[in-house]
Amino acid sequence: MSDAPAAQVSTEQGARGFPLFENGVATTILVDPDDDPGILRAVRNLQADLEARGSARPEINTAIPKHADNLIIVGSLAKSRWIADLKASGHVTDTGLSGEWEAFAQEVVERPFDGVERALVITGSDKRGTIYGVYDLLDRAGVSPWNWWADVPIAPVDALYVAPGRRVEKPEVKYRGIFLNDENPALLDWVNETFGGFNHAFYERVFELLLRQKANYLWPAMWGKAFYDDDPMNAVLADEYGIVIGTSHHEPLGRAHVEWERYGEGDWNYATNKDTLQDFWRYGVERIGDHEAIVTIGMRGDGDEAMAEGTAIDLLEEIVSDQRKIIEDVTGAPAEETPQLWALYKEVQDYYDKGMDAPGDVTLLFADDNWGNIRRLPELGSERPGGYGVYYHFDYVGDPRNYKWINTTQIERVWEQMNLADAYGAKQIWIVNVGDLKPMEFPISFFMDMAWDPSDLPLERLADYPETWAAEQFGPEHAAEIGEMLTAYTRFNARRKPELLEPGTYSLVNFNEANRIVAEYEALAERATSVGEQLPESYQDAYRQLVWFPIHAAANLYALYVAAAKNQLYARQGRAETNAMADRVDALFEKDDELTRIYHEDIADGKWNHMMAQTHIGYTYWQQPEQDNKPETVRIEVPEAAGLGVTVPGTEAISTGSDTKLTMPLFAPYGRSVQTFDVFNRGQAPFEFAVMSDADWVEVSAPEAEVAIQSPVTVSIDWHLAPEGRADATVWVTSGDVRIPVSVPTHKFSVPAGSDAFVETDGIVSFAASAAQTVQDGVEVTWKVIPNLGRTGDSISVFPVTADSQVPGAAGSPSLSYDIYVTEPGDYTVYTTLAPSLDFRGKGGLKYAVSVNDEAPQVVNINADTSQAAWEKTVADYANVQETKHRIEAAGVQRVTLWAVDPGVVFQHVTVARRPLPPSYLGPPPSVQAGN
Repeated sequence: MSDAPAAQVSTEQGARGFPLFENGVATTILVDPDDDPGILRAVRNLQADLEARGSARPEINTAIPKHADNLIIVGSLAKSRWIADLKASGHVTDTGLSGEWEAFAQEVVERPFDGVERALVITGSDKRGTIYGVYDLLDRAGVSPWNWWADVPIAPVDALYVAPGRRVEKPEVKYRGIFLNDENPALLDWVNETFGGFNHAFYERVFELLLRQKANYLWPAMWGKAFYDDDPMNAVLADEYGIVIGTSHHEPLGRAHVEWERYGEGDWNYATNKDTLQDFWRYGVERIGDHEAIVTIGMRGDGDEAMAEGTAIDLLEEIVSDQRKIIEDVTGAPAEETPQLWALYKEVQDYYDKGMDAPGDVTLLFADDNWGNIRRLPELGSERPGGYGVYYHFDYVGDPRNYKWINTTQIERVWEQMNLADAYGAKQIWIVNVGDLKPMEFPISFFMDMAWDPSDLPLERLADYPETWAAEQFGPEHAAEIGEMLTAYTRFNARRKPELLEPGTYSLVNFNEANRIVAEYEALAERATSVGEQLPESYQDAYRQLVWFPIHAAANLYALYVAAAKNQLYARQGRAETNAMADRVDALFEKDDELTRIYHEDIADGKWNHMMAQTHIGYTYWQQPEQDNKPETVRIEVPEAAGLGVTVPGTEAISTGSDTKLTMPLFAPYGRSVQTFDVFNRGQAPFEFAVMSDADWVEVSAPEAEVAIQSPVTVSIDWHLAPEGRADATVWVTSGDVRIPVSVPTHKFSVPAGSDAFVETDGIVSFAASAAQTVQDGVEVTWKVIPNLGRTGDSISVFPVTADSQVPGAAGSPSLSYDIYVTEPGDYTVYTTLAPSLDFRGKGGLKYAVSVNDEAPQVVNINADTSQAAWEKTVADYANVQETKHRIEAAGVQRVTLWAVDPGVVFQHVTVARRPLPPSYLGPPPSVQAGN
């Protein structure tokens, strides 16, 4: 520990390590009783948590002991006499603290007072800085911020030590918080049952969680709730804890929306009801009093809607001016002395885009599109006294569908978008809509960690975060595997929100997509169960909440919808398995209920009852169904007599006799040498069948078999025997007098030796954007891979994100080049899959360019289509797919090049095709590279 970083916490003492506790003895804590009450609360939690960690309860002293080998001293620069004495004697310094916002220092000092040999001193520049210094120490000492909110246990150890040296931290983003929103029915019912309402007993738990996450800001729950009105102690205790209270983007001057329903008179219309609204708002400011708050200004329509058709700029400017006069009248001080924000949410951004501005002391709070894509950021280098901020979403109610049930947020996307915010100077406020709070634990931690210090989460450390977070919750032994599962399930859930799933989302017939997706999730669920069985009993409640449940619940939902799709397809095909698949839908629907019951009743002895009550099955439009509705199923009359049927990949068509010849997708030596077709029964009685090929280079897996329901037949090609070029063989399926032909087309060709080109299969080449054979950085920008971001793997983009736009095709222009091999010349389409990023710079859209071989780059504006329909498809698909047309003049190796134009464009996948793509959700899987 002698070479350990300053104030590092360890179970090993090393050289001069300061003991928090050892040998059953806990170090006494010294605090000034006249320090801020919020600090005293944190000190009591320090006492309790160290006792839980070390099985020995430290004393809290308010006077210096006559003798102590070790002492923990906690205090603020402004109020603690002990810190003042240490500063006066030169034992501590205010360097890095004086005049800073929420900064803290942790340092071990020698002989701080007479009779005291050593002390760990936690000093804060202010109230919250001191509190963060305490909770930061506890976090690093093995006490998770999610101890209460997710039942993460405090594991006892024999001793803990703090390394010598001085550690100083302060936040990068000034206000960092969450918005409890869309909280009915889950959070509502849980709070009512647990606390009797959204009262101070509930909010105390929220306040402490925020402080343990080094957050400081809260928009309280507001669906039929009013923070100030429901319980006057809410605001009192928020101020005592040190939480800054705001109200949401459509709740001006401290008044909750529901308060207008309770007390408002007349219309919510400033043009016709000005005096009443002013009185309503005035009371809001009066009620805030001296409590720390950020006041929302502006006005939207009643019920979170637009205020008027178009942009009534003159009216809104009058409203803002009058609201600031109210603030001045009530506070008796200039309006700029009261922190305020103007939320540029939805249509309000149109006012900003058309030239309206708020006074310079007001924070301009930019917003995402409710789906995690930032709409606008300040112009690079622009400054205003009130600064800029971002309102982000992990949860939403609205088009194209609500998403409220479980976590669907990739932290990789949060990093990529909030890195833009940081780089473009939006650092005054970061606030995120977290819905019910649970089950968003993982992304909340990430968001707050990034808001505290974005530089501590560079791209190079992003892939390590899930493991680090898992270790903080479950210890190091299984952290790597749990981190991998967190990464996997969030990618699976993000690529299509559960509420958007339908029986036809993933293709049953192309690329084996639906079966592949279900198998991935089922394998992940088995892994989650296996790891859980290896964890100690003390971790089970936390593990089931944070890992096991979201994986199993989503895996079951995917299986449910795919089973429903198969039921409907099988009914159309007349398969005997139709009714069995309907039974599977019933069973999976019931399993969803059982998983919810486990969360509500079994985990933590029912502590979280109602928390997973959000409906999530059977959406028909944007709004949630009143209850979960089982997907529609079909049942058919199955004949007693056996009935032979055959179906092949790529089509829903079937054959029941020799008059219908099905054709399998093309076999090729690179990537598609083996395929499977189904022999299935259309009746109740089983039957025997035989399979034979008319070509010696076609091999089948089951020359003879008996079928009760269905039997897969695997077809493979012996490429040593197969003829060069294109050929066609026939596989015959025979049962009794019925013979069904299946065409097996092949295309044998060779790629030149030494090439690592991606090789086409049947006119399609597909590859990850991050898999470029040639990466050309620019003079000002560098290509970097963003791990795990996107629907299928890694993404890649240029950095820094503040760079100027590049000129595609110019000498030294940044580009990614891919060698592909095609077997025919012709007209090709390049499908470029990108993250659903928006025109955050407000310059008419983000652009990139693409070229094939020596053609001039084609510049593409990824935001050119500004229609509602285009946006809904993009966010629902979690991808923006752009198409360009190209001519390839000769078969062989070609070069496809992506050119960087604007920063912020995130490339995920590329598909090149000379024929229409078979319908699927994720598109063709990656092609094989020659030489692999």
